[in-house]
Amino acid sequence: MTVTAFLAVSPDTDGSMAPGVARAVEALESFELEYETTPMGTVLEADDVGEVFAAAQAAHETLEADRVGTFLKIDDKRTVDDPAAAKVQAVEAELGREATSRRDE
Repeated sequence: MTVTAFLAVSPDTDGSMAPGVARAVEALESFELEYETTPMGTVLEADDVGEVFAAAQAAHETLEADRVGTFLKIDDKRTVDDPAAAKVQAVEAELGREATSRRDE
């Protein structure tokens, strides 16, 4: 089984969210999963949906703010063990190129 998820944790703050988001990302280190942070959130990949829920909860709870918004989207593919990167590779194969406008970097 491969569980792919998208996690966005947003502390209510007047300043930059970067310090809070960094704490939330750091909380993911103690879990058995792979992650990649993007400008809009963090992609998680695990073998078990429970690990994703636990990691998301830890990221949410690590923030010290009066209000915290958390978005978690889960794709629990139960019959195939393809990694998350395989999904991107399939789209790129259809495109015949990288799935980004930043091909020159």
